[in-house]
This record gives sequence, structure tokens and C-alpha cells, in this order.
Amino acid sequence: MMRQQLDIWLKSIKRNTCALYLASRHPGVSPLAKVLIIAIIAYVLSPIDLIPDFIPIIGYLDDLLLLPLGIALVIKMIPSDVWQECLEQADDDMAIDSPYRKTAAVIIIIIWLLAAVLVARLLLPWLS
Repeated sequence: MMRQQLDIWLKSIKRNTCALYLASRHPGVSPLAKVLIIAIIAYVLSPIDLIPDFIPIIGYLDDLLLLPLGIALVIKMIPSDVWQECLEQADDDMAIDSPYRKTAAVIIIIIWLLAAVLVARLLLPWLS
């Protein structure tokens, strides 16, 4: 029972994240909402959390509370007809298994690895 609710919640987050991406490209969405959408999507895709997950209980608060609250705030800023259009498009997009998803994931991983190498190179002289 609990596992089914968790799966539904996770699918909802995935659907809303996809719809938020689509809304960020829609001309009917305000510039402020677009900036917040980009920040939320970057946070969702980022392996770095505001509160590290290894900290017991508190580490998951950003995933369980802050992320859904941020998504809810941005959804309120999007006109309802635009949001419904984006949700429908997200459902269609999620039904299609696209090779672009794997490519995008590889690109994001490469960017984070390059950023980690750059940070390590910058910090290494300071640490030795």
C-alpha cells in the first residue's frame, strides 16, 4: 500500500517536472516563473542537495518538502490553461521512449564530472 502511494507520488513529480520544462518554453509564462522553473529543474537534475541525504531524516527534507513546495509555487504562477496544455504534452512525451533522454542524461553527467574536476583542480593547491 505504502509502496504504491510512493510510486504514484514519484510519477507525479516526474510528470510535473516534465510539464515545468515545457512551461519554461511556453510564451504564456511570465519571465519570473521561467527563472524559478529553470532553478527547480536544475535542482531536480542535480546530484547535489541543499541538505545532504546522508544526514539522517533531515537530509530528505529538501526532497520531500522543499521540492514539492517549489513546484506548487511555480504551478500557481502559471496560467491554468497553459499548465493543462503542458501536462497533456508531458503525458504524451513520457509515453514515448526517446533516445534524447539518454543523451541528455549523459550530457548532464559529463557536465557535473567536468565541474567536479574543475573544483578539485582549484581546491587541490589550497589543500596541499
